[in-house]
Amino acid sequence: MGAWRNNSPRGGFFVTIMGRIIKPMVLKDEKPFRRNSPTSPDLIVHGEPNLEAERARLCLLIDRFAAEGPEGCTKHPHSFFGPLKPGEWAILMYKHLDHHLRQFGV
Repeated sequence: MGAWRNNSPRGGFFVTIMGRIIKPMVLKDEKPFRRNSPTSPDLIVHGEPNLEAERARLCLLIDRFAAEGPEGCTKHPHSFFGPLKPGEWAILMYKHLDHHLRQFGV
């Protein structure tokens, strides 16, 4: 399978600077993302998604990541944090998934 994709556009100068400042704070420890962290407007889901299909897709993506590991991550920069090493992508994906599982009480 190919590398993980990040198709979100990069932000402007302010977003780039903020991402570089915040990145070390997010990646430094195992502390979960804080509640109500801002979300890029282009990532907000509108309408009623098919939750069963999304759950199945998530399970496939988790299995794919487990098989490929951090080296299977994209080489493209993150839309907020900028360039990330494979291990940083892995930490960020773990924290992001953990954030949403906590959000939904899983």
